[in-house]
Parts: sequence; C-alpha cells; structure tokens
Amino acid sequence: MSGVLMADRYLSPMTDADLDEVVFVERNAYEFPWTRGNFEDSLRNGYFGLCMRHVTGTLIGYCVLMPVVDEMHLLNLCIAPQAQGGGAGLALLREAVRITQHEKLSGLLLEVRPSNQRAIHLYERFGFVTIGRRKNYYPARHRSREDAIVMRFSFAKEGAHGIA
Repeated sequence: MSGVLMADRYLSPMTDADLDEVVFVERNAYEFPWTRGNFEDSLRNGYFGLCMRHVTGTLIGYCVLMPVVDEMHLLNLCIAPQAQGGGAGLALLREAVRITQHEKLSGLLLEVRPSNQRAIHLYERFGFVTIGRRKNYYPARHRSREDAIVMRFSFAKEGAHGIA
C-alpha cells in the first residue's frame, strides 16, 4: 500500500521516519503509552503499521496489526486526542479489516480496556463481538491492573463493517 487518499486525509505504511510523531501522539493519548521500542520492534518483526495523516501532513492516528496463524491481531489503534470524533478511528478500522481480508485471514482480534467506552462503542458498531476477558491485563493508576475485553470481528459473519 503506497498511500490511500481520502477526502482530507491519507493512509500510508508506518516507517521508522514516522516514529517520533507516533510516539508523541501515543504519549498524548494514553496514560500508559507504548514505548518507541514497542513500535520499532513491531516494524522490525514485519507487523503492519499504518499512519493516517491530514492532507497538511499532520499525523491524525495510526494502527499496528500482527498476523497470528489464521487471524490478525490489532495491537494498537490510536487517534490523536484533537482528531477524535471525526471518523478517523472508523477509517483506520476499515483499513485494518481490508488488510486482514487481503492477507486471507479469518478475522480480526483485539483487546480493549473496559474503561475505554468510546472504543468499545466503535468496535461494537463495526461488528466486533466480545469473546472473552483477560484478567489484570493492563496497568492502571487507581488499582493495580485493569482487565481487557477481548473482541473479534469474523469474516464468516460479516456484519456492519460497511457502516458510515
């Protein structure tokens, strides 16, 4: 994928040259952000990294996808706080599904914090279903750990991935 142009934004593969901006957005969006090393390791290991930029070049968001056996694992999807609510998350999710289909994988798996209701709502609207819970998965500030809700989008039961 070289660069997919949308109305006012475009997608391109994540490279090492993007990582300063990616880490900056990550630190502004999350209380417990990935490190630069996490992103470097993901790219080095051949995972799919995707950046979304405004036509001005400003990084709006990104995602990291890892193929695992017969499905894709969405490791990280982040939208810059100032760009949230404008459809960028949905656009990145659509591209993640497109890549997963292109790789001929059966579905897309992710973990999300129960406290991240905005993300959960996006995933449910898209057609993801909850398939489990990982106890004490995430670090948390006011308690030692926070569980993760495990969600899956299956192509066998294609649902709402064409939503607006």
